[in-house]
Amino acid sequence: MTAATAWAEAMKYEHRADPYPFFDQLRRTPVARVADNLYVVTGYQELLTLAHDPRISSDISRSPLGTALTTGPGPEPGAEDMQVYDRRPSIIMSDPPGHDRARRQVMRHFGPPHSPDVIPGKEPDIVRLCNQLLDHIEATGKTRLDVVEDYAYPVPVTVICRILGIPLTDEPRFHAWIQHMLTGTDLGPDAATEQGRARTEQAHASRDALLRYLAALIEQLQREPGPGLLSELIHDDGPDGPMPPEQALSNAMLLLVAGHDSTVNTISNCVMTLLRNPGAYDQLRSRTELLPRAIEEVQRLQAAVQFFPSRSTTADIDIGGTIIPKGAAVHLVYAAANRDPNRFANPNHFDIQRPDNEHFGWGSGIHTCLGGPLARLEINLALETFLRRVAAPRLVVDPPPYRRSQIFRGPRHLLIDFDHITD
Repeated sequence: MTAATAWAEAMKYEHRADPYPFFDQLRRTPVARVADNLYVVTGYQELLTLAHDPRISSDISRSPLGTALTTGPGPEPGAEDMQVYDRRPSIIMSDPPGHDRARRQVMRHFGPPHSPDVIPGKEPDIVRLCNQLLDHIEATGKTRLDVVEDYAYPVPVTVICRILGIPLTDEPRFHAWIQHMLTGTDLGPDAATEQGRARTEQAHASRDALLRYLAALIEQLQREPGPGLLSELIHDDGPDGPMPPEQALSNAMLLLVAGHDSTVNTISNCVMTLLRNPGAYDQLRSRTELLPRAIEEVQRLQAAVQFFPSRSTTADIDIGGTIIPKGAAVHLVYAAANRDPNRFANPNHFDIQRPDNEHFGWGSGIHTCLGGPLARLEINLALETFLRRVAAPRLVVDPPPYRRSQIFRGPRHLLIDFDHITD
């Protein structure tokens, strides 16, 4: 199997439940050309090196995929994924010094040293919400639940809305838009089908609707400041000054989508992985001090963000026996590097107490997930509450149906049966 064939197979929806055999094939050439101007990096050491190499740009305007996207109809394969964050320079699609300034502006209102209590202060709300969700399920008398819809989704979306200052009453509107956007993100051969083109058109319309919604919210906050990160950004009196509204818009899109979607996937992946491994659920239930390590191991094994495809080279780079030419698109495939046997012993095995587990589940380099501490808190509390209260859960269908996105990978639904929910 050639590298190009392995990549195409990994991107097919029919293999979403288990793309890892194809990543194993790709890792035989840890840096491989899979299409014109497109290289994928699957080796751990090669990915780590490039994630910290200043010759790798995240500026989407430099990428051949970005160029194709901005030229109008008929983007090159892979360009449509950029619709998730629009064409404006959000933090994740920019380079220093602009990236550094925008990240500082966000972090002033999100974490230490200026806002050390924002994330820890959410703990009581998260625990309360988790218990309310399980109380509601208990009150119905049912012994089956959908971990995604009934539990994993409501927690992070509620938290990120409160942090950003987005009315939670608007969630039903943007929930559908975001789902359509991510469903229309297709980097594989399915995108060329009639159904694939229809999904892409719907994704574009949903992206535009979400942008209009967020733009109107930002305009309102410009006139009438309110609580939350978005208002604080556009009225910032710190050393970097306020964030321009058009940049606040692109980062609002980024923070809203990334601020909950990958956390939904990780909570779901945690429950699924524990139930796939006999004894793991009961072991964690009795030894909750192992939860942080178990969560990191799930992130290694089932990365919620498999890769992010905005990067390109600003110079020729010789790495892993391959020369990536200047101007080529580069996909750093975290999900593949996380299972590199040259870095992790028995990499396909779930090991709750795996030592030295420095995986790429939260990214690496200057674009390491700024919401990682919040996501870890949400996942830890959600899983701890679930373990304590949900007795004897069993998977109904394995593998479950997966969402279409190759980037944000997780179950669309995760049905479990259980004996009862304790108080």
